[in-house]
Amino acid sequence: MSRCLVVALTLWAGAALAQADYIGSYTWDAPAEAFGGFSGIEVFEGGTQMVAISDRGWIAQGRLTREGDQITGVADLVLTPIQDQNGDTLPRYFDDSEGLARTEDGALYISFEGNHRVAYYPTAEGPSQPMSRHPDFEGMQNNSSLEALAIDAEGTLYTLPERSGALNVPFPVYRFKDGVWDQPFTLRRDPPFLPTGADIGPDGRFYLLERHFNGLGFETRVRRFAMDGSDEETLLQTGSMEHDNLEGISVWRDATDDLRLTLISDDNFRFFQRTEIVEYRLRD
Repeated sequence: MSRCLVVALTLWAGAALAQADYIGSYTWDAPAEAFGGFSGIEVFEGGTQMVAISDRGWIAQGRLTREGDQITGVADLVLTPIQDQNGDTLPRYFDDSEGLARTEDGALYISFEGNHRVAYYPTAEGPSQPMSRHPDFEGMQNNSSLEALAIDAEGTLYTLPERSGALNVPFPVYRFKDGVWDQPFTLRRDPPFLPTGADIGPDGRFYLLERHFNGLGFETRVRRFAMDGSDEETLLQTGSMEHDNLEGISVWRDATDDLRLTLISDDNFRFFQRTEIVEYRLRD
């Protein structure tokens, strides 16, 4: 089978599965040396404000400018290095920040896949506060651990690793509630896709962003679950090269009360990739 036919079939399959309507994409660039590598995003204030993290230990805050439904820019950008508990910049290997969750009062939780952990930041500009770790974190695979992080309306955290250990093993979801970690449910692993981001939407459901690099480009998928891992739905699956390396997801309601997905790509600090902010509107 020719490569062109494979790509065409992949695009057709993605269109057949989609339960989301594409709104648009904005290619974001900034001259700062620290700009790039974005792996997590949170959108709030009705789609006007955002905070993102890079996988090299930086927090980006800014205002999304729009014309109608389309993102046209990111204004008032502030880049802040992520700090440790002593207020120092994170050293290499400790700075691989991947998952992001924002509380209603603006505090941040960040998950890391180098030194496997979740850290709490009362403010983006200040040091972290200590958090316990689930015993499983210690034995997780290097560069494939806590890729995704989400928070529910009650402030309970959920995280999961990028790899489960085997193709037929589901992804364990870890929960941090009332100061204690447990592992309440799993999500079905469906190769070749691997998790890159997660969020809990205003509808109280768990959204999982997944990625597959097929040798030609990146494919993206978004699945949605009940909060026990059941009732799985595939909302979106894109073909190769439709988008770049999407790693962050934020689910929110727009002014028309529709659920919207905002996704951000990790350009890996490579000139041939791009930082893309992509939006879809859910049909239901």
